[in-house]
Order: sequence, then structure tokens, then C-alpha cells
Amino acid sequence: MASEESGRSLERSNATSAESPTEDRPTAVELDDVAKRYAETTAVDGVSLSVREGEFFTLVGPSGCGKTTTLRLIAGFESPTEGTVRFHGEDVTGTPPEDRDVGVVFQNYALFPHMSVGENVAYGLNFADPPGGVSDDERVRELLELVDLEGMRDREPDRLSGGQRQRVAIARALAPGPDVLLLDEPMSALDARLRERLRMQVRAIQRELGITTIYVTHDQEEALAISDRVAVMRDGTPEQVAPPREIYRRPGTRFVAEFVGDNNVLEGTVLESEDGRARIEVGSETFAVALEDRTVAVGDAVAFCVRPENLRVDANGAGSSGRNATTATVRSAEFLGETTRAHLEWRGRELLVRTRDPLSGEVRVGFDPEDARVVAVDRTA
Repeated sequence: MASEESGRSLERSNATSAESPTEDRPTAVELDDVAKRYAETTAVDGVSLSVREGEFFTLVGPSGCGKTTTLRLIAGFESPTEGTVRFHGEDVTGTPPEDRDVGVVFQNYALFPHMSVGENVAYGLNFADPPGGVSDDERVRELLELVDLEGMRDREPDRLSGGQRQRVAIARALAPGPDVLLLDEPMSALDARLRERLRMQVRAIQRELGITTIYVTHDQEEALAISDRVAVMRDGTPEQVAPPREIYRRPGTRFVAEFVGDNNVLEGTVLESEDGRARIEVGSETFAVALEDRTVAVGDAVAFCVRPENLRVDANGAGSSGRNATTATVRSAEFLGETTRAHLEWRGRELLVRTRDPLSGEVRVGFDPEDARVVAVDRTA
């Protein structure tokens, strides 16, 4: 294999850089080759994205990947070192935050402890009149009803749960009727069960209002669950931008394959390539893999992935699991309720399998060529 840096540059060249929205909506927010540098540190590196009107668009990635800085550039809290930010085609790169018609929900909610719930929501109307010609009082009532807090108008923030405080912060951000809603990891401090419930509420609110929403999270499951499209960020730039199902089933790079959900990534050499399939040698075994939109040649070093749920298992160890079958040894298993997540050892490598059956000892595993995805190609080997 070529060096790690060479392989990484090849992965980047295969990343999805142009979105293909399924709905023909006008562009609400556009970033054109935006970069942000702090002295010698590059936080955002040539980001080009377009978010459609009414879309729920999520930036996801590990800590330090530039997702929050990208959100702050959209909000106007940061000025780009290079590039252009546009709202509905209008250049707002130099426009201050208060003139961008955005609502922002921060990670810590930033509620005023000396104000009641109603007063916190009304604070969002200090700088803009409520939409629709309603009074401030009527707007607060509407929003508290929207976020299911209508009976808590006079309650102080310190008497609210974390989820309730989050919904107050969303109501305050929505009070002036912004054109774009920006949410920066608003549920990161909540427990898993509450996060799962609230993310559905946030999505329901967004759908009811039809507001363009850009959401930042490090939680891949959260990103897949609530988004129309997802941008997977790495080192200040998007690796892939696509709907959640495509991100999961057809990762564009090895980084996306390994970051979003569990995956088995195997490296090998192409022995044969024709008719949309390749035979790839991994160790001393050969596997057939569908190429889809990839082009490979004999001798190329490639990496391909197979999701754990796509590995078929024969627990008896003697039967055939079909094409691409091999033998592995169960090292440990985790009971997850409906499924078991098993760690297998295969020729010094770890394989992950999800199955409904308990596993132990030697097993036969296999996969269909169409269930594998080539995620990196190195033609310098």
C-alpha cells in the first residue's frame, strides 16, 4: 500500500463535493470556497456547500473537524479568511449577525436565569417585531404551545429539566421568525433516552414551520435520524454530502465508512475487474465486490467495506454462507436486545457481525458482492 498521506489524498479526491438534492428547492444558504484561519491553524478549509430552502441539513464529524466554526461563519459570529457566504443568492459575508435573519440555539442554551420562561422567549423580540402582525404576548403564547411548554410560562429556568430548557431556547430563537435556524449541538448535555425523544421533537417543529435548519452534532446516529442531507466533516472540509441513507449505504471515502456507524474495512489487491465487479485478494483469500460507480484496474490497492448486518453467519461452522464465504472465530459478543454484536477474528483482523443468534467458536461468514462498497483506490502501488 502507498503511504497514509497518499491514501488520504486519494480518498479526498473521491469525496462527494457536489450535492444532488432530491427536491427542486431554491438555495437558502450557500458557502463558496470558505476558509477560516487563526494564525497557523486552519479551522475551515475551502468549504463549498448549498443548503436548500426548508431543508434540515446537518454537519457531523469528530471534535476539531470545523463543523461549529462553519456554523459560526454562517451566523456571522466569525468572518471568513477567504470565500463567500450567501443567503438566497445575496452576499452576506460582511453582514453582522443581527442583520442576517438567523436564529441560533447554542450548546449551553444561554437562558437568562433571572427571567421566566415567557420572558426568555420574549427576549428574542427585543430586536425585531413578531411575524404575522401579532403582539409579543401572542407570539410567546404561540411558541410555547409549539414547543409544548404552554403551562410553564411563569416558571424560572432553574426549575426546568434539560430538555425543557432546550425547548425554551428554541422558542426564543424562533420568536422573531428567522429565515434560518442554526443549532450547535443543542442536545449534547442530555442523556441518551432524552436526546432520542427531543431530536424527534426538534424535527417535528422544523417540519411544521418549514424553516431552513442547519444542525451541528458529533453523534452520527442523530445526524442520520433527523436530516434531509448530511455533510460529514473532516479536517475543516466536507468528505461527503448526501442524504442519510446514501451516507450509510454508499460511503464515499474510507473515513466516512469508518466514522458513520460500524463497518468492516478490508484492504486488498485487485486481481480482476470486468462487468462492474472486481475480484480482490485479501491475504490468501479472494472476494467478489460490486464496483458501482468505481473504476479499478488489475494491481490497484483498494479498501472495501461491508456493514456488520450484511455479513451472513452460519453458526454451525460447517455449512456454506454462499459466495465470499470464509471461516472466522468468535472472540466476544455483546447482547443488544434485538441483536447480538459479535467480534470475530479472521486472519489477524477483527470483523464485526450483527445477528439475532448467539454465536461461539468457529463460524462461517459471507456477504453478497452488492453489499460491499469500495471506499479507497490507490493506483500508485
